[in-house]
Amino acid sequence: MAIDFQQVRQQIIEMGKDAPLRAQHMREIREKALQALSDWADKLDELQHKVDAALQANPNLRCALPRGENLLTRAASPEVPAAATLLAADGSQINPNRHASVDFCLVNVGAIQIQHGEPDAPTTDVQSKLYYDDQMYVGGGYINERMVALLRDLRERTLLAELAEDLPSPVMTLTDGPLELWVGSEVSLETGEYEKRFKEYLAALRRLHRIGASTAGYIDKPRGDLLVRLLEIALLPQDEIEKAGRKHRPFLQLADADLFATILRPGERSAVLGIQSRNAELYTSELALHFFYLNVSRNPRKPYTVRVEIPAWVVVNAAMLDQLHAILLHQSHILGGRPYPYILHRSHEVAVVSRDEAQQVENMIALELQKHGIEFGEGSYKQAAKDI
Repeated sequence: MAIDFQQVRQQIIEMGKDAPLRAQHMREIREKALQALSDWADKLDELQHKVDAALQANPNLRCALPRGENLLTRAASPEVPAAATLLAADGSQINPNRHASVDFCLVNVGAIQIQHGEPDAPTTDVQSKLYYDDQMYVGGGYINERMVALLRDLRERTLLAELAEDLPSPVMTLTDGPLELWVGSEVSLETGEYEKRFKEYLAALRRLHRIGASTAGYIDKPRGDLLVRLLEIALLPQDEIEKAGRKHRPFLQLADADLFATILRPGERSAVLGIQSRNAELYTSELALHFFYLNVSRNPRKPYTVRVEIPAWVVVNAAMLDQLHAILLHQSHILGGRPYPYILHRSHEVAVVSRDEAQQVENMIALELQKHGIEFGEGSYKQAAKDI
């Protein structure tokens, strides 16, 4: 038995004892945050000045930015367009595994196209890219899982841009997850290979802009707190602004979705807000990153808020923003009581790589090497023991 359930059970009992106090604490800070949201909802210039001051003290500050709409905006669902071209892409991968008998990794990206308003069946496209030999070394070292994830994200976006060419307007492209690529301490923009791939990612976004397509990243059950962090900055006295984004977190544990669940009615979207972060500044001009929250539930008693990330060119085009809003709601309701865009669900089905498929690829490589008289290693003894 891997888990000592007796130990865990005792910890669960202690957790249960503390649960009412935690729930009360969350209610209290949510009410304070909602009050702050109400107080600052239309003070957008003042908020921006406070963020600018906070940035002087903390260049790595991460928070929402006011972008013209009242913070308590509740935009009702627009009319669903009669016709639209919908594209979604998702990716999966086989990560490099030092315990495998052969050295490789694979990126698998699947896309689906739906002609909204037409009876035509969806069409799919799958692209599988195998990496092996010297392709397993990038930037002077062995490829890691983060780089594979970057290659997957890049291929999702470039495939959408390729497929969007010459399609009838309006064209809406979707991916699951944020538009903003995560840059961690182990993968910096000073790393040549990452910088090269990142520029290709931005080029794919610009291509979508040139084509006239909209694009969005859909985040289900979000835990982001960009707006919450903005409210924390708003409540700071000017002479304590250097605390912003550091240890001053009076609304810690509270997420933006916790606030919008009490504000947005079914089908409504929030104000569109900008993103201030160390990485977001790399997305300039028409690529500047924004987001809004959307209540995709149909049940007034059971809100379900999701986050949608969009670039600036979608924000400034009112028709494009409305079409995206309407289509996301329409797609989310296809699956019934647990709303999630049907087209994103299908793109995942197209792209996913099962464990059996990963093993089959490994076996195929081993057999091909064997056919050519090439010796290869065997799986690690550690893995062999686990398999038993």
